[in-house]
Amino acid sequence: MLQSLKEKKYYYGHTSNLDTRLKEHNNGKVRATKGRRPFKVYYFEIFSTQSEAVKKELFFKSIGGYIFLKGKGII
Repeated sequence: MLQSLKEKKYYYGHTSNLDTRLKEHNNGKVRATKGRRPFKVYYFEIFSTQSEAVKKELFFKSIGGYIFLKGKGII
């Protein structure tokens, strides 16, 4: 989970290399976030498989995920 330092909003995604992906976002190489730069890593989890990471990303993007993140004090 990245947070825009400009807008204070969150971006949810998954990657196999967090440092590289953060640089891509901050260098404007990701169209979805280009106008909201700069970003910082706000929260992350490590998974054994890509499918687990994708499932968690989709969960975080759902209303249930929002409620979970709010309830845990993450956002």
